[in-house]
Amino acid sequence: MISPSHEAVTPGGSPKEAAAAGSGSPLEVPAAVEPLTAEQLATEWDEERPPHAGVLANVAAAVAAAALGAAGLAMSLAMGLGTPEKPEPGMWPFLVSLVMVVMSVALLLFGRKKLDAEAFSSSSWLVVAGVGTLVGFVTVVGIAGFEIPSLLLTFVWLRFLGKETWRMSILLSFIVTAAFYVIFVVALSVPIPHLF
Repeated sequence: MISPSHEAVTPGGSPKEAAAAGSGSPLEVPAAVEPLTAEQLATEWDEERPPHAGVLANVAAAVAAAALGAAGLAMSLAMGLGTPEKPEPGMWPFLVSLVMVVMSVALLLFGRKKLDAEAFSSSSWLVVAGVGTLVGFVTVVGIAGFEIPSLLLTFVWLRFLGKETWRMSILLSFIVTAAFYVIFVVALSVPIPHLF
């Protein structure tokens, strides 16, 4: 016979009844968490985000990107563009640089007062480190082939810039490098420097 203090809670019982039946009850219902409203979420996100960049930073970013795009246009023209049917090495860099210049001019004209850009902070150095390692990759790939530099670049980006675990960084570095090899060397026969 079951004593009154250990009565079973029926499935239709209230949460209070379930809680009264004991903390080990499988039918115990945890207290409901109130969902945040859209305004509360927006306020929380605004408190957590870095400060806004401001007009001067937006203008500086647009000018820097435009200068980089203009340099890319000049170097692309020096390599030769060719035709759409027979493109030369400068065709794709030219198109990318042209888009960069157009977007930079649009940012300079219309985006100066936008507040979605973040101010430079200590985390901005991660971008500098990413660009620096990419430049190192481009410098070395012609000498050592793309496999080892790709492996190292992916590992550095995942482990030190992306804060992934050691195991995940090593595993994904091998997977990404192998995927690039299969796609570009084996499947597409792209003439890039490689060891194997």
